[in-house]
Amino acid sequence: MNESAPPSFDAELAGRAHPTVGVWNRLEGRPRTTDFDRALRAEVRDPLWMLTRQWQLGEFRGTDGGSPVTATYSVAPSRPTRFRSHGSPAEDLPTDRPLETVAERRRPPFAFGDEEIAFDLRLMLGHRWLKLLGQAGLLGQVLDFEGQYIDKYSIALPDPNRPQDEDISRLAHPEVWAMMQTVAGRRMDGYRLYLHVKGGGDADDGIETVPLLHHARLVNLGKRLVAWFDGLIDQPTGATAARPDGNAAWDPRRLEHRFSVSASVPGGGEKVLTAQEYPGGELDWHAFSVDPGPRLGGTKPPEKTLSRTVFPAPVRYSGMPLPRWWALEDGRTNFAAVRPDSTDLARLIFLEFALVFSNDWYQIPCDLPAGTVATIRGLVVTDVFGAKLWVTPAGAGDDEDWQRWSMFTLDTIGDDHVPADTDLLLPPSVPKVADGPVLEEVLLIRDENANLVWGIEQTVRMPTGEPRRGGEAAAEVVAFRKRLAEHATPVLAEEDPPRAPISYVAMNSIPEQWIPFIPVHVAGDNREIQLQRAAMPSAVDGRPVRPRTTLLRQGFDDGKQYFINEEEVPQAGTRLAVSYNRTRWRDGRVVVWLSARRGAGRGEGSSGLAFDILADTPPETSPSLPGAL
Repeated sequence: MNESAPPSFDAELAGRAHPTVGVWNRLEGRPRTTDFDRALRAEVRDPLWMLTRQWQLGEFRGTDGGSPVTATYSVAPSRPTRFRSHGSPAEDLPTDRPLETVAERRRPPFAFGDEEIAFDLRLMLGHRWLKLLGQAGLLGQVLDFEGQYIDKYSIALPDPNRPQDEDISRLAHPEVWAMMQTVAGRRMDGYRLYLHVKGGGDADDGIETVPLLHHARLVNLGKRLVAWFDGLIDQPTGATAARPDGNAAWDPRRLEHRFSVSASVPGGGEKVLTAQEYPGGELDWHAFSVDPGPRLGGTKPPEKTLSRTVFPAPVRYSGMPLPRWWALEDGRTNFAAVRPDSTDLARLIFLEFALVFSNDWYQIPCDLPAGTVATIRGLVVTDVFGAKLWVTPAGAGDDEDWQRWSMFTLDTIGDDHVPADTDLLLPPSVPKVADGPVLEEVLLIRDENANLVWGIEQTVRMPTGEPRRGGEAAAEVVAFRKRLAEHATPVLAEEDPPRAPISYVAMNSIPEQWIPFIPVHVAGDNREIQLQRAAMPSAVDGRPVRPRTTLLRQGFDDGKQYFINEEEVPQAGTRLAVSYNRTRWRDGRVVVWLSARRGAGRGEGSSGLAFDILADTPPETSPSLPGAL
């Protein structure tokens, strides 16, 4: 009898000779209760399972990175002490006001050519002068100083029947005309006295029979008036005939502020920080760049080096991953709701920091005064093992290296391969500025149909100093000039000649608050384009329409052309606004200044400008008769 070899169990399974033999096990729970409280507690009774779980997550992999215990740093702060606006000589940076004031301040306008404006400030100066006379006991005497000053610096009332061009804005608006009638002959123009005293004259010049005893008192009061107004509204200094705006940093060609500050650096030398494109508003470190150009000179030596040893603290924020395995994060911060695109690097980096490397960051306290340029001279971190690590700046390297990463550091102007600047700038600014009502607002828009750029005066300043919608003010001026033209040349009744049903119109009219800018070539360049301010003919008499805002009136009263770089008016447009600002400096001093700010526009627009139009002939109207205005 033949005996067969015993079957191989492994071979039987591999050949699947008996498919009914299973090679897997299945465990199914059999619930015996409906209470899940114990199951939700996730009780762990096997320490080996915990160790296995830690091994699975890689928590047993050793590194040489111990937690920091102490950090020792050395910082050399230096205060910016020099200031220079574009096109002006360098000067000392004032320390009694924030840098926003020095950079943004502009001179309040008191006249547009021969037209006097800003009667609110003129009357305020006059009221202040009479108040000073009263405090000095010079009112109510036999000499009648109040009446003499009102007569000498009186506010003239224009003739409504024969107005000059400079009188139109005071006559066309009812509220302005009512105010002029109220103050004429009753109040004095204090700005004229202010200019006289500031120009070197005495306050009692032109006042009759001033006793010698009162002469010195009036001269001192005049100086007090000038000092009071100069301290009330901060204005640019260093005005000359060639540069009437003084050291104002506003660049009307680029529609932004341009200025530089400088501070000394440790070891000698000077660092110049330039704000090339400051639009106004919030002034912080990101508005500046390191300028390798000419030095400003005259900087003061840096302050004493600060060295401290502090305790690092882990960075904490709401919703950060917790270190414990069974701990649940706060659900108020939902990182899953952040859905970045594949090219949204900023959000991707933020999520990676928040979810992966959040517990690797520490913060150390470093108190620095505002208005300093801080140079980190060294940073040593000591960990729990006693090891000391010298930490170098993350943003060190070539300034033109596109792979260099840094935060809160300044770039260097130009394309030269220079070492990156790693200093920390805390500009001498304020955290909050109160903004007054907008006195002037201009929208610069592109009109592709007309191939023009329009400066729309949305808000204009009335002669009384109050803002008004530009469209309403322009409509009132046009209506007044039409009435004036009709009464000046009355139409006599005569036989109406035959009228055609249609008429030819060479050009339609545009609202007078729309100021055109035409594209012209830059001098000496056949390709580069700039925008030149032009003028539309008035719908009344065809004379050029004058701008009513200081933003668009640049150089108009001096007979100069005004140009704007073409790139300053993008397709989205540009918004310019002028208003007063008020803040408090660190010593409690109140600072007020007038500033211009730039913002984004509202897109393109269309003026509807058209030429060579066939229009329906208007119906016959009755001739206008002369009458009172």
